[in-house]
Amino acid sequence: MKKQFLKAGLLGLLVAGFLTQTTWAQSDPTGKRRVTSTYAITNATVFTSPGQAGTKATVVFKDGVISGIGSGVQIPKEAKIITGDSLFVYPGFIDGAGNMGVTKPKDPERPKDFVSSNPPDEIAGITPWRSATEQFSVSGSQVDDWRKTGFTISQIIPDGGMIPGKAAIMVLGDGNSTNLIQTNSALAANFRGSRGMYPATAAGVMAKFRDVYLNSSLALEHEKLFASTSGVKRPQITPTQSGMAAVVQKQIPVLFTASSDLEIRRAIALQKELGFKLVLSGLENYETVIDLLKASGTPVLIKLQVTDDKAIKAQKAEGVTEDTKAQYARVKEAYETALKQAAMLEKAGIPFAFSTVDAKPGDALKTVQTLIKNGLSEKAALAALTTNPASIMGISRVAGTIEKGKMANLVISTDTIFKEDAQIKHVVADGYVFDYEVKKKAANGNGKTEGNLNGSVEGVWEYTSETPAGSSGGQIVLKRDNGVLSGTISYDDPAGSGKVTSPIKNASVNGKTLSFDFDVAAGGMNLTVTITGEINGTSMEGSLSVPQMGSFPVKATLSSPSLSN
Repeated sequence: MKKQFLKAGLLGLLVAGFLTQTTWAQSDPTGKRRVTSTYAITNATVFTSPGQAGTKATVVFKDGVISGIGSGVQIPKEAKIITGDSLFVYPGFIDGAGNMGVTKPKDPERPKDFVSSNPPDEIAGITPWRSATEQFSVSGSQVDDWRKTGFTISQIIPDGGMIPGKAAIMVLGDGNSTNLIQTNSALAANFRGSRGMYPATAAGVMAKFRDVYLNSSLALEHEKLFASTSGVKRPQITPTQSGMAAVVQKQIPVLFTASSDLEIRRAIALQKELGFKLVLSGLENYETVIDLLKASGTPVLIKLQVTDDKAIKAQKAEGVTEDTKAQYARVKEAYETALKQAAMLEKAGIPFAFSTVDAKPGDALKTVQTLIKNGLSEKAALAALTTNPASIMGISRVAGTIEKGKMANLVISTDTIFKEDAQIKHVVADGYVFDYEVKKKAANGNGKTEGNLNGSVEGVWEYTSETPAGSSGGQIVLKRDNGVLSGTISYDDPAGSGKVTSPIKNASVNGKTLSFDFDVAAGGMNLTVTITGEINGTSMEGSLSVPQMGSFPVKATLSSPSLSN
């Protein structure tokens, strides 16, 4: 059995969770390089808050707190200097809801007397007593990937069923710190039904949520009555009812994931009926309910990703019927509308923030740039990353802007943050300084970056990935069809039965960078693996990333170039 397991290679080991976590492209992943807790970023262009013009200033922080900002601020003798003459400083980005660094809890065993129509709460994914802090590690590569993108605070949500537990607000700082800003900040909920048991449908989830909420309310009333009145039977409060108490008492909101307009309507209907505080998260298709969102006053977190345009690129220019052309037009219109939704929220006066769940760190700023190109103002974009999530999460006193007395959470870039050529050079989280490699970009006579690939990625690539368990690899086959890049990838079967092949999806080339995803099913898990690499000639170096499990180095060689190259 042991030999068969070892043959499963890289992905089998990932699924088993045996691999140690590795950092990619960071000079100091732990932030431990500091020899003092006092720093000064001198003569940088500082943007203290959304809508404020950048001004030349020095920012001083000590022990994780901003102690001074301005052109004439006094620099302590013990301060380590970060020369900021050509740099731009922004407040650290805040993730309104994310699962970075969060691991999935072990599935509980079903009891022998299990009844699918009335399963125990834990089996049905109803665990409001759980805390995301129990599943979180700041030292994982996923956290580092998001921090490298500028995120310094995240409201992490636990993994699980329809009510997986309570969220917590974490600062993405030192690996040896608790990093906790606030525990039990919200109750996470969604419309995810349970497989093979009640509630299996969205309607069932609504009914079950209503049942859990009302029973918890009655249990709390019973508890109060028992405490104040003699002759009352002793209440028996269940873990679920105890876990729901803060929601019923309106101390914390329900962070309800609702990606579609129908789910948004359902969540708001539940809120109106039951009266709990509500924050909507993970919004993806919401153009038709913007008026409802405004009327309800519900805080909103939209997905930090945009719809891909593969369907647009796959459209044929010739040889199609009029009906097909009309269908093409509808698809294009829907795609363009989706890109403008964030701008519609701004126009409607609805302040919103972002959720990083299901998003890719490497695409985060590109996504915001796309939203700006489709009508969102830079002021609203920066607010969505800073002041809006701080307000929604109730932490504006300590985060969201650059002010004396607030946490030292900063993003330091080579240019204004929403320019395509801007790169993040430093991120300060809780006063810890993380340094990142800045790549020099040479421009040709047309003003474009040298080294664009122009389709030369097509062909057969032999790849290997190194892990603490050893080396594993296979073939990447890439081709273009009607301008769309696709292909397959082979890898060691996690079940130990040789090589298997999966189709490549979301393949793209940006300058010298190739990126694509593929799905792996193993051990009852469905994982989406991402490979990103920089290509130089016939060689590629990059990383293989698996959500919640880490990133690992990848190298590849183009062994059989496409004849079309």
